[in-house]
Amino acid sequence: MPRIGTGVDIHPFTKDRPMKLAGLDWPDEPVGLAGEPDGDVVVHAACNALLTAADLGDLGAHFDTSTPEWEGVPPTLLLAETAHLVRSTGFEVGNVSVQLIGEWPKLGPRRQEAQKVLAAALGAPVFLGAATPEGLGSLGRGDGLMAIANALLVEPTGSRWR
Repeated sequence: MPRIGTGVDIHPFTKDRPMKLAGLDWPDEPVGLAGEPDGDVVVHAACNALLTAADLGDLGAHFDTSTPEWEGVPPTLLLAETAHLVRSTGFEVGNVSVQLIGEWPKLGPRRQEAQKVLAAALGAPVFLGAATPEGLGSLGRGDGLMAIANALLVEPTGSRWR
């Protein structure tokens, strides 16, 4: 029987770091995202969805981002390590779907590139979409970004589900 997990992440913008989003660097953006280790809400939501579906808790349960070992780590490595944890329990990743919510940056022009980078790190398809909050609330004022992800885990061929 397949399992589905949902993950959410939200971070405010900060001038203290460059923008990392959906596994990509965004050098033309004037601000980045607060949050450890990189603030990438797309990757963090995807990781939380995967861990939830596998009944492994959340990112904080597995990655101590206050330690130097995770400082400056690319977001794709965090996603790859999460995939490894999920697969070590006997699950396979069917796919992950992520919806980014915020006024900017515009994901559309780099959506295909981001999907390719994230899928390579995960070893499974990743689908991205985006929505603007149309000026509503803190996200609509441009205070930060949020992502909501769903992950599908499937039974490997020829194995028994736990």
